[in-house]
Amino acid sequence: MAARFEELDFQQTPVGEISLRRRYDLTAKTDVYEVRLGEEYLMSSLFTVAEKALATLALDALDRDGARVLVGGLGLGYTAHTALNDPRVADLTVMDVAEPVIDWHRRGLLPETAGLADDPRCHLVLRDFFQLVTTEPETTYDAILLDVDHTPRHVLHPSHAELYTPAGLRQMQRHLTAGGVFALWSDDPPDPRFDAVLAQVFGSTAAEVVTFANPLTGGESSNTVYLAR
Repeated sequence: MAARFEELDFQQTPVGEISLRRRYDLTAKTDVYEVRLGEEYLMSSLFTVAEKALATLALDALDRDGARVLVGGLGLGYTAHTALNDPRVADLTVMDVAEPVIDWHRRGLLPETAGLADDPRCHLVLRDFFQLVTTEPETTYDAILLDVDHTPRHVLHPSHAELYTPAGLRQMQRHLTAGGVFALWSDDPPDPRFDAVLAQVFGSTAAEVVTFANPLTGGESSNTVYLAR
């Protein structure tokens, strides 16, 4: 019988101590993969509907073939994996600041998103997304999908906060092609104040609520995906 709990990896990174754990959840009756940064839970394979929706909603809003896509934040890989399943995606760059996270995928530690590192369209890059968007765009993308911070207000590092201002969003916008789409995952309900910030920069914006079953509570939970074009 497999162990009820196993720490698959634990390493020091520029943003703190990061760990990957696998445990068997008695309520959900399945293996759950979890990422922690220090003592803070970052993500869980038990809740992936909104991470997948981040990709599907953005690509549906883009509606073009041969798309070049940038994902900020690799994590457990559900957003990137979903994007690669869309035949309209010709090239996918996934950036993460934590080398261990990229290593998990190259070592095949995450079975539900296996194959990311082997797909010739997918490039796993060790780089800080938030530093990238402040530089001159060497490459532009048809869609930029971001899932790093908990919400625009609850960021993992103070240096991230600038992105969620009009000035920061305009810098990021330079990396989008004409008509390109920016999509952002948030753990909170739609925030009218942030939507207003998006509207200062983009011509079209929306806040999509993504609901999903929560086996731990027996009810529903939700996240938000912001879309801007």
